[in-house]
Amino acid sequence: MKTQFELKPLAAGAIALLCGAAAPALAQAQDAAAVTAAPPAVVVTGSRIPRASLEGPSPVTVVTGEDITRQGYKNVFDALSNLTQNSGFTQGADYGNTFTPSANTISLRGLGPNHTLVLLNGRRMADFPIAYEGTVNFTNLANIPSGVVERIEILSGGASAVYGSDAIAGVVNIILKKQAEGVDVNVKVGGTSRGGGGDQRLQLTGGQSFGKLNTLFSAEFLERDPLWSRDREFMSAKTGVAPTSLLGRKNVNTGKYVDPGEACVSLGDLFEGSTVKYTGKAGSYCGSGKVGPTYWTTQTKNSSQNLFGSANYELSADTTLFAEALLGQNRSANNTRGPSWTSASTADSYFWNKNSGTYEAWNRYIAPEEIGGVQRYNRSWDDQASSIAFGAKGRIPGTGWQYEAAYTASQYKSESHTPRALSNIDSFFLGPKLGVDADGVAIYAPDPARLTRRLTPAEFDSITGTSVSNDKSWTNTASISANGEAFQLPAGPVKLAAVAEVGKQGFSNTPDPRINQGYFNTVTPSDVTAGTRKRYAVGLEANVPLLQKLDATLAGRYDRYSFAGRNDGKLTYNAGLEWRPATQLLVRGNHSTSFRAPDMNYIFKARGTGYYSSTTDYYRCAKAVQPVEQCEFANVSPGADYEQSGSKDLRSEKGRSSGLGAVWSPSANFDLTLDYWNIKIDDLVTNLSADKLLRDEAHCRTTNDLTSPTCADTIARVVRNPLTALNKPGEIRQIRVSPINAASTSVSGIDISGKYVLRTQAYGVWIAKGAYSKTLNKKSRQFSGDELIDDLEDLGNADWRDKLNASLTWNVADWSSTLFLQRYGKVPNGAGTAFLSPTTLANASIVYRLNQRATVSVAVNNLFNKVKADTSGGWPYYPVGNYNPTGRQGWVELNYHFGS
Repeated sequence: MKTQFELKPLAAGAIALLCGAAAPALAQAQDAAAVTAAPPAVVVTGSRIPRASLEGPSPVTVVTGEDITRQGYKNVFDALSNLTQNSGFTQGADYGNTFTPSANTISLRGLGPNHTLVLLNGRRMADFPIAYEGTVNFTNLANIPSGVVERIEILSGGASAVYGSDAIAGVVNIILKKQAEGVDVNVKVGGTSRGGGGDQRLQLTGGQSFGKLNTLFSAEFLERDPLWSRDREFMSAKTGVAPTSLLGRKNVNTGKYVDPGEACVSLGDLFEGSTVKYTGKAGSYCGSGKVGPTYWTTQTKNSSQNLFGSANYELSADTTLFAEALLGQNRSANNTRGPSWTSASTADSYFWNKNSGTYEAWNRYIAPEEIGGVQRYNRSWDDQASSIAFGAKGRIPGTGWQYEAAYTASQYKSESHTPRALSNIDSFFLGPKLGVDADGVAIYAPDPARLTRRLTPAEFDSITGTSVSNDKSWTNTASISANGEAFQLPAGPVKLAAVAEVGKQGFSNTPDPRINQGYFNTVTPSDVTAGTRKRYAVGLEANVPLLQKLDATLAGRYDRYSFAGRNDGKLTYNAGLEWRPATQLLVRGNHSTSFRAPDMNYIFKARGTGYYSSTTDYYRCAKAVQPVEQCEFANVSPGADYEQSGSKDLRSEKGRSSGLGAVWSPSANFDLTLDYWNIKIDDLVTNLSADKLLRDEAHCRTTNDLTSPTCADTIARVVRNPLTALNKPGEIRQIRVSPINAASTSVSGIDISGKYVLRTQAYGVWIAKGAYSKTLNKKSRQFSGDELIDDLEDLGNADWRDKLNASLTWNVADWSSTLFLQRYGKVPNGAGTAFLSPTTLANASIVYRLNQRATVSVAVNNLFNKVKADTSGGWPYYPVGNYNPTGRQGWVELNYHFGS
C-alpha cells in the first residue's frame, strides 16, 4: 500500500507539481521553485471549509488513483484494506462462510465496519442490504470503478460534528475525477503462480468538453476466477483428525455405528478417490478427509460491470449545474457447504427403524462425482448498486460565499440463490414414513441399499432445489450547504460553513416464501424483515485565526432520527487547534464527540434462524482433554443452529475521540508526521460472534464461573441437549444472539508517516515513504460490572496490533519502479493459545512509458510466494481473514490514451 501524507503549510504556500510523464508517482510532490505561489483552496475530508493545506487539526491520509496502480491494488477495497489504520479483522468476500460473501468492507482502528463512514464524493451511499455477520449495517466497497478515482481521503477519529452518524472511527471519502479529455483504455490480466484465482479487467475512461459543458464517463468490466481449497495442496484435505463421515448408520441407543460392510469400497472413487472405511471408538463409517475442503472456495468467483458518468454545466458565472450517476452489477458465487443429509433433521435427527427394532441416525454427504461437479452446489448472488446525485453549486451573488444544493438517491439490491434439500429427501433415503411412536419419533422401514448406493445427477435434482431471496436497501438525502468569510479578526478572516440535511433510508430482507410452506427440508421459519427511518440535521463550522500562527476549528451538529415510533436526537461537537511556531512545523490537536444511530438491522430484525457452516465446541474439547487442532468436536460442519432477533429499544452509541500530533517539513523533499489518537465508545451495541460465545462458555464452565454477568449471559445463550438425551447428548442445540446496549470500548495508538525525495541528475528521482500504526491500548467490557478486558492480550481478538508499510520508488527516463513492503504485526493463532509471529510481504511493479499515449506495467504481489501457516486450529491451516492462501500473484497491464 502506498499512502501520501501531504504537508503544505499555509505559511509556506507550496503547490503540487506534476513531475512529468515518467514520474506520475510524484504528482503531489512540492515544487520548491513555486513556494511563493498561492495554493488553491480545496475542501478536505473532515471539514466543509475550503483550505489551502491538506494538513489540519485532524490527520488525513490520501491514496491517489496512481497509488492504486503503482502498488498493485486490484480495486478500491484492496487499497483501503492495506492502510495501516485499518487494523480490524473483517469477514470479506473471500472469508468463506459469511453473511455477506459478495461484499467487502474495512474496520478502522478495529472498531468494526459500522463505525467507519464511507462517502462517495462527500455523499452517503446505501448500505449493503444484508447485515455484516447478520447484525450490523455497512457500506460495500466492491462497486467503485478504480479507473475514475482521483483520490481517497481517510480521516481518522470522530467526525459526527461534520458528517453525522457513523463517523466514530473515521471517514473514508472516495473522490472521483471531475474532468477528462480523450479516452483511456486499460487492460489488465493476471494469475497466480500456484494456480487458480486468475482475473481480468477492462477499463474505459474518458470525457470531453463542449463549451460550458464538461462530461466524464468510466466503464469497468471485471472477471475473477474462484480459488478452491483443492487448488492449494496444504489445505486440500483435513489431516490429523477423523475423516468426515459421508456415509454413516448409527445405533442411537448404543452410540455405535453399524458396520457399512463393502459399501465404502464401492464408493471409494468419490471425493477424488479418498473415500475409505474408517473405524474409531464409535465403530465404522465411510469417510474422507476431503469432504469439507472439496466444497470450499477460498476466493469467491466474481463478474462485475461498473459504470459511472458525470456532467457539469456552467449556467452562469455564479452557478454550475452538476449531475453524476453510478451503476454497478455484480454476480458472485462461492461454496462453503456441500449437499449433506441427516435423517429426520427437522425433528430429532433419528428415527425408529422398524426393520432393526432400534433407534437409528443415518447420514449421507453427497459427492461431486454424483451431482455433475462441485459447482452444481454453488451459492450465487446477483447484486445491483445504483446512485444518482444532482444539484447546483457556485457563488451566492453579491457575496464571496460558495454554496451547494444537492439531492442524492442511492439503492442496493441483492438476489441470493441458495441450494437446499427438498422436503422429500427423508423419503428418498428411508422410504415412506410409517407414522410416529408414542414419543413422536418418526417410524421408517428403510432399505440400507438406498443409503449406500451412488446417486445420479437426475436423482440429486429430484431432492434438491434453490431458494431465492431478495434484499434491498436505499437512502435519499437532500442537502444545502454554504461557506465563506464572515468577518475579520486581527489575525485574519473568520470562515464559516453551514449545512442542513433531510433524509430517509430503508431496507427489506425477503426470504423465499417456499421456506415457510414446507417446500424445503427445513422446519425453521424465515420472516420478512424491513424498516425505514428519517433523519434531519443542521450543522455549523467555524475556522478562527486566534493569532498569526494559531488557528482554531469549531464545529457543532444536531442530528435527529425517527424510527420504530420514537425519536433519537444527538448534538455533537468538534474542536481543533493548529499552531505553526515555524514555517516548517505544525502542531495540532483535536477533541470531538460522535455518535452512531442503532443499526436498522438491530432495530427491525425479526426472529431469524439458521445455522453456521462450522462450529467448534470448545467446552466439549476441554472436557475430553483434546487440543483444538486434534479435537473431534472442532470445525464440525454443518455447524450449530442459531436464533437471532432485533430490539426497537436500542439507544445510540456515544463516542469521544481526541488527538495530538505534529508535522515537520523542513523542505519540499522531506516531511515527517506523528499523531496520537484515542477513541472511546459507550452504550456500544453488542452481538457476540458464535465462536466467541463458545470460547467464553467453555471458560465459564471449566472455571465454574456461572454467575458473573458475562458468564450468566453466555451460558443462557448457548443451549445444549441434556446429558441424558437419547441422541447427541450434551451437544449444542442452538446459539441465541440478540443486540443490547451494554458494552464499552476504548482504543488508543499512534500513527507515524514520512516521505523523502532524492533528486539526482544522472540516476533519476528516488522516493521513500513509510507509514506505521500501532495500537497502544485497547480495552473493553461486555456488561457493566464486568472486569475490563485487555483486547491486545486477548487471544480471541484477531485484530492487528500494528502494521507497517514502506515503499521505494525510482523514476528515471521512461521507467518507474516501486518496491513495496508490508509488515503485519502479531495476531492470535486459530486455537487461541498463542500469537503468530509478524509477517512481511513484498510487492513490486515496473511501469514503462512506450510513448506519449501508451504505458505498459508489470506488477507482482507477494513476491516471495509466502503463505502464512497456522495448524493450531485445524483445517484450513492458515489464519483465515488475516492472511490469504493465494501466494504469488502477477499482472500485466496496458494503458492507451486516445484523443488529445
